[in-house]
Amino acid sequence: MLVLEKPRTLVAREFPVPEHGDDDAVLRVEACGLCGTDHEQYTGHLAGGFAFVPGHETVGVIERIGEAAAQRWGVGTGDRVAVEVFQSCRVCDACRAGAYQRCERHGLADMYGYIPVDTPPGLWGGYAQYQYLGPHAIVHRVPDVLDPVVATLFNPIGAGVRWAVNVPGTGAGDVVAVLGPGVRGLSAAAAAKDAGAAVVMITGRGQRDAERLAIADEFGADLAVDVADTDPVRALRNATGGLADVVVDVTAKAPEAFAQAVALARPGGTVVVAGTRGGPVREFQLDHVVFKELRVVGALGVDSGAYRTALALLASGRYPFADLPRRVATLDDAEELIRSLAGEGDALPPVHGVIAPA
Repeated sequence: MLVLEKPRTLVAREFPVPEHGDDDAVLRVEACGLCGTDHEQYTGHLAGGFAFVPGHETVGVIERIGEAAAQRWGVGTGDRVAVEVFQSCRVCDACRAGAYQRCERHGLADMYGYIPVDTPPGLWGGYAQYQYLGPHAIVHRVPDVLDPVVATLFNPIGAGVRWAVNVPGTGAGDVVAVLGPGVRGLSAAAAAKDAGAAVVMITGRGQRDAERLAIADEFGADLAVDVADTDPVRALRNATGGLADVVVDVTAKAPEAFAQAVALARPGGTVVVAGTRGGPVREFQLDHVVFKELRVVGALGVDSGAYRTALALLASGRYPFADLPRRVATLDDAEELIRSLAGEGDALPPVHGVIAPA
């Protein structure tokens, strides 16, 4: 397995395969998807101050499982499952309300892929051959038609479903603008179109996003705009005669995108902010939110309903997620891939990065 001992120090270590009891399980990891959190942890932008096994988009096969866990999750030995990043104690007010991202016992401080390696049994992340599934883990059976590498898209597509459809209430005939053409942006476009959106626009910036914008139409986008040389507000008005009912901002470290999101939203529209800002929003007048009477909603993570919808959408084959530009690394060359996703080096990063430990 790989342990991130400190920023930019990813070290191979060996741990014994953990024991399990009646209410937990051991997963044999087949693949672990990568996202912005992975390279931000690696570079130290999300420094936890402790050593841990990263990886929070895990797909694998149940190696061993207790009877109570099997009954609760509805899976057994040999089943392929996807592991949610958040844990749920199932008893606090937040968990009972279905908002287990804010679980009083776990929440952001105790997520898979971000738990100290010193917390027994240590195998809390997907950069490993095995991962421990504790009593508060949440797993979903993966449809048989899905390859494990492709199945890691359960996480970004789940984000697209929740952020672009469930949170804003997107429905038939809506105009949706998605800011950011990474794997979550493409997933948001597909989810919105699948929910009946009449027009979906997706935006990006410059050469890094060119390949992604070029394939956006395959994922439900009717309009792909490079904001480096085109005004997205004018482009949307030209295409639809108006502005967006829903704007989904999934950009990362692009605080100026929020001002753009507000400009793209129609009066009375909804702006969903899901990507991390990374700094203040400069040259932005908050009064625009007031004058337009906008609904601005933050979205943290994904919930089980969105994950189930995502797995079904992925298995349907309606969108070519299996054909995304992708790079799969082993544990031996994982660090090189993570650095690429962080924008380091000359090569453009892949749209979808995956670590396959075996």
